[in-house]
Amino acid sequence: MTQRFDPITTEEWGDDEYAAFGTLLGLPGDQVPRAGSGEKYDPLNFPVMGMLAHHPDLAKAFLRFNNYQLFRGTLPDRLRELAILRTAHQRRSPFEWGEHVRIGTAAGITAEEIDAIALGNDAFEGTDLLVLQATDELLTEHRMTTAWEPLLEALGKHQAIELIFVVGAYATLAMAFDTWGLPPAPDALPLPAPRPPTPEGN
Repeated sequence: MTQRFDPITTEEWGDDEYAAFGTLLGLPGDQVPRAGSGEKYDPLNFPVMGMLAHHPDLAKAFLRFNNYQLFRGTLPDRLRELAILRTAHQRRSPFEWGEHVRIGTAAGITAEEIDAIALGNDAFEGTDLLVLQATDELLTEHRMTTAWEPLLEALGKHQAIELIFVVGAYATLAMAFDTWGLPPAPDALPLPAPRPPTPEGN
């Protein structure tokens, strides 16, 4: 993948940009580590933030929403990350896949399950399967039809609604990352090959 857009430079990080990053971290902008500080949350450690910071007002609005999804939503971390990994794979986003393999592993998704996500749904059952089927339907049909009622019954209305917005948000991010050519981290798990054709419903 060719990178077509670069993160803002150290000198371009200012009050608005730090405030945008702080929205994701849950910190006021003046408490965000300074660019080049070498601290854990140094913005230079997060190229995606350097990309989003080109438009700090939009970044702040989007990251407030993203902060809710990651830290305050009712959808369990495991289910959220299954949906994001399927979205990253189907949308062919190397950066998103690599980042969420790491986050998904921390949420309890095994290496075997991560491999299986790229192959279809045969290795999953129960609520995991319902979430992956719903994600597939959203990505292909841009709506849920057959998946909605089972998902609603299994998760309840808040979590079922959140799943729609998780898939939509990360499909949007995949479009942005891949337009910009944002490369995955050097140690990221490579994006697997496209999913082979599977029978309808799998």
